[in-house]
Amino acid sequence: MTTTTPSRGRRRAPTRMERARGKASALQRPRVILALLLLLGLTCVMLLDGYLRAEVGGDERVRDGASAGKVPDKVLNGGPILTFRDGKPVTQTIPKKTIVLTFDDGPNPTYTPTVLKILKKYDVPATFFLVGSMVSRYPDIVKQMVAQGEEVGIHTFTHVDLSYQSDARIKREMQQTQLALAGAAGITTTLFRAPYSSETDAIDNYSYPVYKKLGAEGYTSVFVDTDSDDWKQPGVAKIIKWATPSGTSGSSVLFHDAGGVRSQTMKALPTYIEKMKAKGYTFTTVSGAIAKNNAATRPVTSTGAAAGTSTGNVEAGAQPSAAPSAASSAAPGGTGNGQTPVDSAVGGAGAAAGTGGANGNGSGTRNGTGTGRTSVLQGAHREATGMTLYEGKALIYAVTVAEWVVPGLAAGLTVVGVAVMSRFGMMLILARRHYRQRNKRRFSWGPTVTRPVTVIVPAYNEKECIANTLESLAKSTHPIEVIVVDDGSSDGTSEIAREAARSFGMTNVRVIRQENAGKPAALNNGVRSASYDIVVMMDGDTVFEPDTVRHLVQPFADPEVGAVAGNAKVGNRNTIIGAWQHIEYVMGFNLDRRMYDLLRCMPTIPGAIGAFRREAVLQVGGMSEDTLAEDTDITIAMHREGWRVVYQEHAKAWTEAPASLKQLWSQRYRWSYGTMQALWKHRKSLTDKGPSGRFGRVGMPLVVIFQIITPVFAPLIDVFTVYSMIFVDFWASLAMWFAVLGIQLLCAAYAFRLDREKYRYLLMMPLQQLAYRQMMYLVLIHSSITALTGGRLRWQKLKRTGEVGTPAGAS
Repeated sequence: MTTTTPSRGRRRAPTRMERARGKASALQRPRVILALLLLLGLTCVMLLDGYLRAEVGGDERVRDGASAGKVPDKVLNGGPILTFRDGKPVTQTIPKKTIVLTFDDGPNPTYTPTVLKILKKYDVPATFFLVGSMVSRYPDIVKQMVAQGEEVGIHTFTHVDLSYQSDARIKREMQQTQLALAGAAGITTTLFRAPYSSETDAIDNYSYPVYKKLGAEGYTSVFVDTDSDDWKQPGVAKIIKWATPSGTSGSSVLFHDAGGVRSQTMKALPTYIEKMKAKGYTFTTVSGAIAKNNAATRPVTSTGAAAGTSTGNVEAGAQPSAAPSAASSAAPGGTGNGQTPVDSAVGGAGAAAGTGGANGNGSGTRNGTGTGRTSVLQGAHREATGMTLYEGKALIYAVTVAEWVVPGLAAGLTVVGVAVMSRFGMMLILARRHYRQRNKRRFSWGPTVTRPVTVIVPAYNEKECIANTLESLAKSTHPIEVIVVDDGSSDGTSEIAREAARSFGMTNVRVIRQENAGKPAALNNGVRSASYDIVVMMDGDTVFEPDTVRHLVQPFADPEVGAVAGNAKVGNRNTIIGAWQHIEYVMGFNLDRRMYDLLRCMPTIPGAIGAFRREAVLQVGGMSEDTLAEDTDITIAMHREGWRVVYQEHAKAWTEAPASLKQLWSQRYRWSYGTMQALWKHRKSLTDKGPSGRFGRVGMPLVVIFQIITPVFAPLIDVFTVYSMIFVDFWASLAMWFAVLGIQLLCAAYAFRLDREKYRYLLMMPLQQLAYRQMMYLVLIHSSITALTGGRLRWQKLKRTGEVGTPAGAS
């Protein structure tokens, strides 16, 4: 044979196969990236959902009993409204006969709407201190709240004690809550109430620096005068009693609309409002109380507008308002106009003096006449604009996705878990039945099949393996004809095959060369050239045991049998990747085939070892090139034509499994994609009658569920397990994972027992579950994307080493 050397300086044009491989490689890269991005996206969604539920980054520490020696006495004894001006604390009390009704820990989808209805019914305003994670989960409630005229403040994003947190965490808690408010209602706020805070005399040396820091940023910290202690669920009467201020003093009253069962609060609130109105109290918001204080200390012009500005530096404990200076007026989420929450309220002081957010007869009003963009009662609100608004909406959207995806995944995993456990149970029962049935002394397929058969070996660049394959066939105890179909090999495969046949004294070997056309075409060429009515198909890297062919053809004594699947074994199992595939072959393939055999819906005859009636192959049109999984394709086609497909466990073939992750990916990618193609091609069997319908309604759902859907979800079980171990309950999650692993080990051990395999390989199973399953997940995603985008692949050649020789001593 001669070859033509291209002239110097000119590059040889790529062949058709090289162009196809290059195109396939180019198509695969973005699909792999997309699969990885999908996995990353799901992980991010889970982390976001966990963060919202305080599972990720949650901190349940609450400081109690700390010293307050560094906190100014005027702060400890001051009013419930705390601001800082030029670093100096200023507090305000609530005007007499005035109640600032506040609610913490919301919004809650059950209780907050009820509170809003009650407030609207009694025309009473309130201030809600909202948890950012809850805002992002229930944005519509917050939008309704703001539209109704209620005021909102920040209660951190995850309800943590800020005295334990770093400056970065504090900043993150505030900013994320502002973004949530911006996305939900289009506003930000300058009001803040710390979780677990109460009256000002509870401020300690650890929390005071937090208030000072936030005050320097323009926040107003709000505390409590009167605590209903409704979280204790003491009963409606006690909630009302404890929420009632003494005498005629004004008060910042605390209720809760979330954080637990609040049914008693819902019952107490209407009665409490009626009681306080009867006593002559008016209701307002925090900003309304600030405006009322300002109006009381300033001269008023004839138009009712404030004539002056702030009264200057008022020391802590003083009654009048003291707004933060202009230097700190770039309040969180502010509009940059120099307004602080108090500045905003000052614009409406005239109205506040007249009504103060409550008109003297006990009725609140939500329509302040302030000159600012917001009403007096919502003086702390700022309109969210620019990136703050867009980032807020993006946060709300991301949380909405997480709220749907994570519960959906959890429900899906529950279904998958039940299905997998049911499958394990069904496999064990049917595999045992199959084993006992086929290994009875009296079991027989019929008269012993002794006539010669044709063995077809398609080969493409198999110089490392083809000699071993022929050597194993030379030892066959059953009469055979061997046809080696060289599919355009460029490594001298055909010459090596001829030389091997001569050296082994095999006069029954024919070598057929053809232009490279793919494995299905090579097999069809072999079928057309076969001399006998039974054809055995094997891969060019596979070796048979001496009795393999004899065992494999015995089921053809039954005239209903059209094809037989053999027992494929991994020969190069002494590496980690080989051991993983060995476990998969024994447990996943052969145990499955026993079940499918009894259910009469075998989906695949392995390319490494399978036997067919030549008549049946020709009846279904031969090996199709429509799919990459020609073995699955023809198996389903035979079911649809009414042929029975069975599994022969004693017919063993030893194959060389991929030795690297790259080769393994390539092989499984082709398998999974080809299986999807074959299932789609034969989708009409779902509605067919007879044998075709039987496979469509029994076999096809089993393949779809357990070979496509379940493997996709299975790795997520590990992701959820790791997530739970880190953020929820380490030991409980670990125990659950080991319980599932134990069930899998039990099934695998039983499969190894049936196949008389050594149990030591099962030591690799935990690592297989952690690493191998993730790879199979990515392969399936890759295959699914390829199928959806309409990509096509050709027969992919794996690199072989020829290390699988005779099976002696392998098992």
